[in-house]
Amino acid sequence: MSRFREVFCNRHVVLPVIHVVNTEQAIENTRLAKRSQADGVFLINHDLTWQTLLAVHSSCVEAIPEFWIGVNCLDLEPNRVFGELDSKVGGVWVDNALIEESCVEQPGAEKVLRAIQDSGWRGLYFGGVAFKYQRVVEDVETAARVALPFVDVVTTSGPGTGLSANPVKIRSMRSGVGREPLAVASGITPENVIEYLPFTDCFLVATGICRTIDALDEDLTTGLVSRIRNYH
Repeated sequence: MSRFREVFCNRHVVLPVIHVVNTEQAIENTRLAKRSQADGVFLINHDLTWQTLLAVHSSCVEAIPEFWIGVNCLDLEPNRVFGELDSKVGGVWVDNALIEESCVEQPGAEKVLRAIQDSGWRGLYFGGVAFKYQRVVEDVETAARVALPFVDVVTTSGPGTGLSANPVKIRSMRSGVGREPLAVASGITPENVIEYLPFTDCFLVATGICRTIDALDEDLTTGLVSRIRNYH
């Protein structure tokens, strides 16, 4: 059993993404996600420092205990993130897992893996592969396969924020990861999620379930979770 499946029991995992503005806003949105029966949330910083994001994370964990809460520290290099975490951080998502699918050696990914091991942190690492705003990856199946020893969850996206991934790309990456977990992190909505359910284990969702960039919509969030849970 993968570490991902040791943490999450649902067949498909829903992790709303909260664009953090302040502590109160993050707690309110995390509570909304929990009420909507999501499996957890990711907190992400755009205008805040990573130090502030981790402080907000601690406040969210205190306010909503026993709920899975991860982070994406956009202003911190992947190999530096893990030394800054405490044990309550459920997961780390990075946009670029530094995979070079055409190379035998993976020095960038190896460096991050060593940083995780040295830190002693035991959360889930969601590593970006063929991800938006990174270099173009032609052979996404190979890239996904090469990433497997280095990440807990291969995580990909569409071409931009709010833009859905080509289902052909997701099918190819599914072939690459086999039975290991695959996450999609852009463009998922209650209307289109059905296209991705046969090939995807985890959905990191913001735009498709938000009223504004920093506020989840409860009806949309609940609707997405319900659509996913009712899939057979």
